[in-house]
Amino acid sequence: MLTARFSRPPSQLPRKTLNFSDRVNGARGSLLFHSASFVPVDRRTYAASVNPVGSKAVLVTGFDSGFGFSLAKHLHSEGFLVFAGYLMKVRDGSGLVNNAGISMFGDVEFTSMEPTYKEVAEVNLWGTVRGTKSFLPLIQRATGCAVSVSSRLGRMAHAAGPPYCITRFGVEAFSDCLRYEVHPLGGKVGVVEPGNFNATTSLYGAERIQAIANKMWDELPEGVRKDYGRKYFDERVAKMETYCNSGSTDTSPVIRAVTHTLTSATPYTRYHPMNHYCWVRMRITTHLPGAISDRIYIH
Repeated sequence: MLTARFSRPPSQLPRKTLNFSDRVNGARGSLLFHSASFVPVDRRTYAASVNPVGSKAVLVTGFDSGFGFSLAKHLHSEGFLVFAGYLMKVRDGSGLVNNAGISMFGDVEFTSMEPTYKEVAEVNLWGTVRGTKSFLPLIQRATGCAVSVSSRLGRMAHAAGPPYCITRFGVEAFSDCLRYEVHPLGGKVGVVEPGNFNATTSLYGAERIQAIANKMWDELPEGVRKDYGRKYFDERVAKMETYCNSGSTDTSPVIRAVTHTLTSATPYTRYHPMNHYCWVRMRITTHLPGAISDRIYIH
């Protein structure tokens, strides 16, 4: 059960009014929103867990950085036989963690099909599909679990993130299809949707952001440069730097979510290890009409 606890009385919260009108009969109205200054209280209990033994094996991709290394160490401490890095044949495939991922930023007109879109999709989407298909027979025999580390950006998109967002939306759809298919056979599928952990995953550092931005600007067609201008381009890059520097450095919520997915007899379909802002925005974006969420976060 997910609930929310206000940090202050609603009457003391900052407000935002959204005005609307009915185009058919001309009626007008307004909706009053309080800012998201409340604390989501996740009352999900990690129950129905089993104690893994040494014969339980799990493959963790993306071992070299980000969540992968910490996750592999944690699962090993829990008693799993951990295979990390490249896909390899194991005797008992009890679990798979699709964790490998790369990212790229830039507006649609700033990013190229090759290598940008192709490289990101090759790792984030097709890597997940290929790894799952290769390991799935072992998981099925062991009635194990396939876990994909996706992102909140697989549920809600944002500007300057199309190469990354489309791959995460794809992982979400692939995982849903797979969950429907393996359920009758006793298999389990879970998706973990982390919030902003850029400060920990090292996907972007200040030097790398600037290097990508400079290369991107140099390769833009002259017409695109004139249409947007360098000032707009630099503002987008500055927003990306701010976003990357504001992420959480505590990966334990992600590690706990993946571990529960692998060890629970009845794992959740989705886990949301993220801060309060991301938690609220994702629910507004996915549960309210697009016109309302656009008015709050875009207009």
